[in-house]
Amino acid sequence: MGVALLRVEELRTYFYSEAGVAKAVDGVSFSVEHGDTLGIVGESGCGKSVTALSIMRLVPQPPGRIESGEVLFDGSRVLELTKAEMRRIRGNKISMIFQEPMTSLNPVFRIGDQISEAIRLHQGFSKKEAYNRSVEMLRIVGIPSAEKRVRDYPHQMSGGMRQRVMIAMAISCRPKLMIADEPTTALDVTIQAQILDIMQKLKEETGTSILLITHNMGVIAETAQKIIIMYAGKLMERATVEDLFENPCHPYTESLLRSIPRLDQLGEKKKLHVIPGIVPSLLNVPEGCKFNDRCEKSFSRCAKEEPPLFEVASGHTCRCWLHE
Repeated sequence: MGVALLRVEELRTYFYSEAGVAKAVDGVSFSVEHGDTLGIVGESGCGKSVTALSIMRLVPQPPGRIESGEVLFDGSRVLELTKAEMRRIRGNKISMIFQEPMTSLNPVFRIGDQISEAIRLHQGFSKKEAYNRSVEMLRIVGIPSAEKRVRDYPHQMSGGMRQRVMIAMAISCRPKLMIADEPTTALDVTIQAQILDIMQKLKEETGTSILLITHNMGVIAETAQKIIIMYAGKLMERATVEDLFENPCHPYTESLLRSIPRLDQLGEKKKLHVIPGIVPSLLNVPEGCKFNDRCEKSFSRCAKEEPPLFEVASGHTCRCWLHE
């Protein structure tokens, strides 16, 4: 076991509205070790992105609020830092690749100016040095004719190239932790593979730790060492990637794995597994286990009492009464 670079303990982030309180992140704990990749998996609306925004202290207030918990990063208590101290960490020691690059990049500034801004702010480079570093970053992420493309505006680039620009911005200050929120969403499969290869290569070369948020179990199997499964703001299962794929313990995890198309079943006339129902509104989550109304293995206790996390093996925990 290495030393944890990031440790999140019992994090709770709630959103308040006239309709009630939405517990977007409800008591989530995990850690990311130096040089490791941790995957966070779950359906849309389960709290993955809000977890990342909470770590970055980017939750909009109001209506959101980090209610309790602790975020320890590289020896600092993130939730206790001043805004000025947080700005020195954000984009410098912790960077983030957002889900949709077209809305994350400023449409009226050239690509080079947007990459240079963080370099000049955090690294103290001159304008020329930062510009040259921007060209170097574009080369590293595989953008051809980097000296020319650095003068482009976001709309002049394809979706895959914009995502590469986001990665270039994220690594420009050589962060210790990179949070990637659905970095391959809306990209075709060949571009997805290229983006994942770039991230993996950068991690190997720089030792950057990665927190990878996705709903794609195949991406996690290829890139991560550890994984947590989230549902309706709760952590449902936590394990190494090998343990989870070999021995999924929570019915939700089992259903997610069964819903993945498999090459060895292409010739068989089997319907793809579908999880019944939808993720509940966070304003109206079920009593007891949050997954009980969609679970094939639920019994009376599941609807009445919420299970704690049970340790089913060394380093493998699961929130399910079947493992009491």
